[in-house]
Amino acid sequence: MAIGFLGLGSMGAAMAANLLRGGHPLRVWNRDAAKADALARAHAQATPVARAAQAAHGQVLFSMLADDNAARQVLIEGGVIDALPAGSVHVNMATISVALARELTVLHAERGVAYLAVPVLGRPDVAARGQLNLLAAGDALALARVQPLLDLLGQRTWTFGSEPAQANAAKLAANLCIASAIGTMAEGAALVRGHGVEPAQWLELLWSTLFAAPVYQGYGRLMAERRYQPAGFTSVLGRKDVDLAIQAAQAQRVPVPLAEVLRAELDDAIAGGQGDCDWAVLAEVAARRAGQG
Repeated sequence: MAIGFLGLGSMGAAMAANLLRGGHPLRVWNRDAAKADALARAHAQATPVARAAQAAHGQVLFSMLADDNAARQVLIEGGVIDALPAGSVHVNMATISVALARELTVLHAERGVAYLAVPVLGRPDVAARGQLNLLAAGDALALARVQPLLDLLGQRTWTFGSEPAQANAAKLAANLCIASAIGTMAEGAALVRGHGVEPAQWLELLWSTLFAAPVYQGYGRLMAERRYQPAGFTSVLGRKDVDLAIQAAQAQRVPVPLAEVLRAELDDAIAGGQGDCDWAVLAEVAARRAGQG
């Protein structure tokens, strides 16, 4: 099967490597060509291409681009959708807006190309192990066609409907829940610190008992250790996703006041020079607002 892969950031590179280890040759592209070259040095079956559209001539194309702007520039303005052959499948695994997902669905349908939205849950280390959770929506036959490839990337594929935008809505709602967990831990840590309780001990209590789940365990440890770099997911990216969740909610007249508070807190982190820190840095924002340094 001829496969292309666009976007080799920390997530994309890990996912592409899993496809290569599964025995699938890839034509790969990244805006920073050095990342594509590095993947090719590590995997003989990876072939870098100079233009994104050159990776789009096969039966399946995966894309993992940073945001709406990157997706629009590469997929639409860069000619990728135009280069896709009729009957092929494009699997977009990025977290993008519901509005752009709907636009892309129309553009692909006009060209006889199946479009699937398959955003993921998991950080780069989870992607490297092939243990992502995949949130999928789109044509059922196209999804069945690429499922063997998706099985190399994730532990489970969760299907959320026949319209690709439904998977993007599900992913944005999930990221909003992650942001909420981070925000409440951050404020709780500031509260106990104000009463002379060591936040690290209190956070361990949370992730070991009431909230013994990956989000609380992972981000709670980052807060307890005040370890925000290297970032698995930056404040800038978190702010982007919370904003996209707000936009998706507004489109359906769904009030999300908590999301608006979280967006303001992430704005505070970014304004404070912590945009490239892991979004667990909201713990520092809460401490700063409480006058705790």
